[in-house]
Order: sequence, then structure tokens, then C-alpha cells
Amino acid sequence: MTIKELYDNIGGNYEQAVKVMKLDKLIDRHIRKFTNNTMMENMRTASDPMDPNGIFESAHAMKGVCANLGLVKLSEAASELAEEFRPGTARSMSDDEVRRRVEAIGELFKATTDGILQYAGS
Repeated sequence: MTIKELYDNIGGNYEQAVKVMKLDKLIDRHIRKFTNNTMMENMRTASDPMDPNGIFESAHAMKGVCANLGLVKLSEAASELAEEFRPGTARSMSDDEVRRRVEAIGELFKATTDGILQYAGS
């Protein structure tokens, strides 16, 4: 499987990743590291006690990393959550809605990392 095929399989935007990383070699290196990232774990941990700062920090980190890697769906989902918990912003989502969003992001994260692991093993 090529790096381009990986992006097609996981619904990523390869062209966006190329704009940021410039070289397939760099995209490959960073996309492989993505599977070891603790952002999702941190987000889940922060959402259990509904820690606003923890949710913001983990969602904001995920938004940036995913945007740089061209993982647009994950970046957009994380961005919505980051904006919900941006310091100084009034919340509009219920705690239950936040938990549903975190779960949805978790499912997308798992599908993405599963695709990357398949690519890494090929």
C-alpha cells in the first residue's frame, strides 16, 4: 500500500499533508507515529470528570496534529470540541453531548489508527 492509498482508505487529505510535510518520507514517518499518540486517551480521561482545561488541551492538540497530517475529519471533530471548551467561551453542549462527541472522535481515531497500522504492516 502506498501513502496515497492509505489516505484514500482512511478518508484523509493527502494533498493537505503534502502541503505541510512536503515529502512522502516525512508524511510516512509522522503518520506512523500517530498511532502511538496519547491525545485520544487524554481526551477520554479529561471527559470523565468533565475537566474543561484537559478537554480543551487534548482536543486542541488533536486538531493541530491532525490538520498537519491531513486527517481532516478528525481535525474538524476535535476543533468543534476545542472551541466548546476554549477558555472564556460559554459552553453550549450538555455533558452527555460532550461524551457522545468524545466517543465519536474515539471511533474515528480508532478507524484511522487501524488503517495506519494496516499500512505500516504492508
